[in-house]
Amino acid sequence: MARRGRNGRRQGVARHNYIGTSPARAEDPNIVRGSERYVADITPNGCLDAVFVRSYAAHGRLLSVDCDAAREAEGVVGAFGSGDLPDLPEVRFPPNCRAPQDMRWPALARGRVRYAGEPVAVVVGRDRYRAEDAASTILVDIDPLPAVIDPAEAAESDVKLFEGLDNVSTVREYGAPVEDVMSTAPIVVEATIRNQRLLPTSIEARAILVVPEEDGSLSIWASHQAPHRLRRAVAKTFDLDPARLRVVVPRVGGAFGAKSQTFPEYVVVTHLALRYGRPVRWIEDRREALAGATHGRGQTQRLRMAADDEGRILAFEALIDADIGGYPHTGDFVPSMTAWVMSGAYAIPRLYVRVRSIVTNQTPTASYRGAGRPEAAFAIERMVDKLAYRLDVDPAELRLRNYIPPENFPYESPTGAVYDSGRHGDVLRQALELAGYDKLRAEQQRRRSTGEGPLLGIGIASYVERSGGQPGTNEWGSVEIDPSGTIVARSGTSPQGQGNTTALEQIVASAFDVELDSVTVVQGDTARVPTGTGTFASRSVQVGGSALHSASRVVLDEARRRAAKRLEVADADLSYEEGSFFTADGDSVDLADLLDDGPLTSEVELAPPQAFPFGTYVAVVEIDPESAHMKLVKMVVVDDCGVVISPEGVKGQTIGSLVQGIGQALYESVPYDDIGQPLVGSLMDYAVPTIAEVPEITIGESVTPNPNTPLGAKGAGEAGCIGAPPAVVNAIVDALGGYDDGISMPVTPEKVWRALNRLPV
Repeated sequence: MARRGRNGRRQGVARHNYIGTSPARAEDPNIVRGSERYVADITPNGCLDAVFVRSYAAHGRLLSVDCDAAREAEGVVGAFGSGDLPDLPEVRFPPNCRAPQDMRWPALARGRVRYAGEPVAVVVGRDRYRAEDAASTILVDIDPLPAVIDPAEAAESDVKLFEGLDNVSTVREYGAPVEDVMSTAPIVVEATIRNQRLLPTSIEARAILVVPEEDGSLSIWASHQAPHRLRRAVAKTFDLDPARLRVVVPRVGGAFGAKSQTFPEYVVVTHLALRYGRPVRWIEDRREALAGATHGRGQTQRLRMAADDEGRILAFEALIDADIGGYPHTGDFVPSMTAWVMSGAYAIPRLYVRVRSIVTNQTPTASYRGAGRPEAAFAIERMVDKLAYRLDVDPAELRLRNYIPPENFPYESPTGAVYDSGRHGDVLRQALELAGYDKLRAEQQRRRSTGEGPLLGIGIASYVERSGGQPGTNEWGSVEIDPSGTIVARSGTSPQGQGNTTALEQIVASAFDVELDSVTVVQGDTARVPTGTGTFASRSVQVGGSALHSASRVVLDEARRRAAKRLEVADADLSYEEGSFFTADGDSVDLADLLDDGPLTSEVELAPPQAFPFGTYVAVVEIDPESAHMKLVKMVVVDDCGVVISPEGVKGQTIGSLVQGIGQALYESVPYDDIGQPLVGSLMDYAVPTIAEVPEITIGESVTPNPNTPLGAKGAGEAGCIGAPPAVVNAIVDALGGYDDGISMPVTPEKVWRALNRLPV
């Protein structure tokens, strides 16, 4: 029973539980006022600006780089090709890359260029404008070589990007071959599916500033997702003591996975800062970001699904060719994430996935929101729909027949992924109810029988996400009470605009039963946060938040022991409320008062198993049969990301990710011509969806707590771009009566018109 302490306060009842609430974001006031600092806003004294010259050819022998005129230009401090910087390090292979070590990535092209946009020279100027002018005078001579663009063709081509090495950089296999099932199954459906290349078009492009300090240390300011990873990479690249390196991530204008690596430009800028002993920065412009920054997706999948006469899936095979671009460093691991969750929400007895990572003469690929999971969801969900049409079974009913039963969790998939939980049937039924599925089917039948109105299509997609990072990936967090009573929470995660600082405040404030402004969250600075992993794979709250929650509990337990000793009572006889411990007689002591016995602090490093959020999306489309004009009428979303810390934060992530998924399904693509030239030069050429393209969105709710973390939370940032593309494309194919020849992403009106008229693409 709650007691009343001094001033009539109820003891033992937490008044400040922010879990499941949506306070105003702590990040927003300074952003709205324009007082936040991004890397481009930081200009130390004597700062130099770096400007890169990029290859105009996709593939060729680099004969010469003439920088003489640039060096003579006013305001230029230096201009260099790779031959002028013989001690310039290469881009290091990341720890998870299995590609041959001879596939080296020079920070400035050396001997050969392998994609249009590859850096071949750099100009350092006293300001960016003069450096840009000087860069235009550099003469680059490239002897062109044939370019290989399609990954399947590159795998068989005599044109090799790296002399003496095959273009297939790695091969991974998951599960076991299924040919015996395919040869005897009553029903087998097949398809070849392409996930096109996409641009991670964050508002702020890449940026880095490297500052040599007077004491010989190095400070790096970067728009990045993982400051400790960047510090380790720079230290290894330049053989420096990590303790002498400080990486600071100021405010970040979006990342979506594309700011988690160490890029060639970062190596060059660091080298130049060390060479000159002066600050050097590089701020990427949009044209560079489109041509030279990493792309996402880029997979071709050859798929086969076997089933019995009742539609129960017997086996699934996916042969994946992943286009990882000119160098394997950043994109080699992404297709393994596709294989990891390829079975999706279904109990598939036999599964085989073979992944070939293939170098091509295109910009390197890397993580992009979803990082492999959208490709898996698109594959399995398109094939389930093809099977439903073959059997003339409702797609919803077929899914219900094949879902992993709730009682089978935790469930080990054929690839070895251990799904912690799942209630796929429940979220499907909720999504169908929210969509008005039965009425939609009845209206669809009416239109088909009468020929009145536009064609109506309903698409379903169920998905399984993977959040938290690679198995065994840890995160560090610490909590400390300072003398003012402020609770300082330090986290190895690093915000990139998604509001995770507020969510972490909510977690710590709830644990201590205090106001939000009593908590200060520190992130993104290796001088203030000694170690950490970073923000990617929807892991900030799931892993980083859990670490802070655990650290908070440790501090409170120690504080209770001290309070009991101070107040001369047993631990169990103390009540706690709003930062103070109380006895039954009303005596109390505040947390800050307990610092007389030493610091109150705790460090926790957690490495919980991966979590597997899940959900179902329903899309409704209308197609004019004469013009092939398409209208995305409605999206229904039911995600289950475990315990939700901030409902409005999750909603924002859901809608943002959903719009990106719609972009892949209907609008976005990075086309190349036959000689490897990208046909995207500005955002006028790249159709990012705007608010005008966003349909009515209905969001349901399902909560299945994560059994492996104290908070019960799972990742929530990437579901939309996983579930939306197959739902939208399934809806379009449904409107076409199951005809899908030539229907590939992005599904344009031209492709639909050709399908309506049964014309080849």
